[in-house]
Amino acid sequence: MDILTDGGDLLQDRDYTIAIDRSATMTQTDSNSGLTLQAILQDATLAFVTQCEQFDFDGITLYFYSDTFDRFDRVTSTEVAKRFRDYPPSGRSYLAKPLRDAIDLYFNRRRLGLAKPNGETIFVLTGSIPQDIAEVRKTIIAASNQITSDEELAIEIVQIGDDPRLRELLLNLDNDLQKMGAAFDICDTVTLDQIDRETLSEVLIAAIVD
Repeated sequence: MDILTDGGDLLQDRDYTIAIDRSATMTQTDSNSGLTLQAILQDATLAFVTQCEQFDFDGITLYFYSDTFDRFDRVTSTEVAKRFRDYPPSGRSYLAKPLRDAIDLYFNRRRLGLAKPNGETIFVLTGSIPQDIAEVRKTIIAASNQITSDEELAIEIVQIGDDPRLRELLLNLDNDLQKMGAAFDICDTVTLDQIDRETLSEVLIAAIVD
């Protein structure tokens, strides 16, 4: 794919946010690679930030979440390793609050006329089942009912590791939200292994138009 001609215009003039799972589950070892989920996650985060900053020149919004969350604005790829050192895995996975914060920030910018013309993509990189999965669903559905097209706001959840229970939950988010009242299908899910078989640029585009 030529990213500048095949859908690349959708990636320009767009903001990117990445939320990173820092729960204690990240200390577990992936059965396929023999690496910890933490190591896989850090490499994946660097790849995503490096790709996104080609289109979002003022830096990426980065969240680290477990029992609580922290947000960092205007993050570049040079800062990723330090952020991971500062936030070792601990606690359990609570995704709804950081996801809601990211969505609220987008709608606040839109209201003030500060949102970029092509909207926003929010990536969630996770290897654990959120303790608040019902609130995650409600948050995504509410966001979908505040937009005018499915390309305006995209949420891509990337599974790290091979937990089959997590995969089933993510597929439900991917396939069933409109049945639950979402106006648009703004949530897509993918495993990191699937991304290995295609370029990150294609994944960025798929998050918007899939």
